[in-house]
Amino acid sequence: MKKLMFLLLPLLMLCSCAPDTAEKPEPTMVAAAETQPAVTATVMPEPTEISTAEPQSTAVITPETQQQKVEPTLKLTINSTPVTVQWEENESVTALMELVRKAPLTIRMSMYGGFEQVGPIGQSLPRNDDQTTTQAGDIVLYSGNQIVVFYGSNSWAYTRLGHIIDKTRQELKELLGNGDVEITISMEG
Repeated sequence: MKKLMFLLLPLLMLCSCAPDTAEKPEPTMVAAAETQPAVTATVMPEPTEISTAEPQSTAVITPETQQQKVEPTLKLTINSTPVTVQWEENESVTALMELVRKAPLTIRMSMYGGFEQVGPIGQSLPRNDDQTTTQAGDIVLYSGNQIVVFYGSNSWAYTRLGHIIDKTRQELKELLGNGDVEITISMEG
């Protein structure tokens, strides 16, 4: 019996050294760069041969599929001068968006205190007033039914709506500090 084991052991060792017959992974198809939407490349697991087989699927990237869905946002103009606003993410801004979704809202503003323009919205919006010290460019909701745009500073309980980010303090003073203005809030996108 020992002799039989002695003879089988080398045979087993030879079998374990046999070449690997496991399946190779299938090539993966990837889309080429955006500039050549109809071109595809085959990525091989090992750089041994280039496959001439037909690809199983091809992803075509076109300008239409590249476009991302643009979320609608609020647009603000002051006396027909567009300004860029970074809007807050709160219930009041959401309600304002719903208010102007179908038609723009134009508000006749009045100077007040030498540092702000204030005007009625025409209805009440949800509010979450906090004691706030404003700065030039701040847009707030006052008493739930008035919008205030600042070109100076004030401390009061307001709900923040946004901040004008493309105008300096001096530009805001020139835009808002020389008499009553008209603002228009509309949807963009």
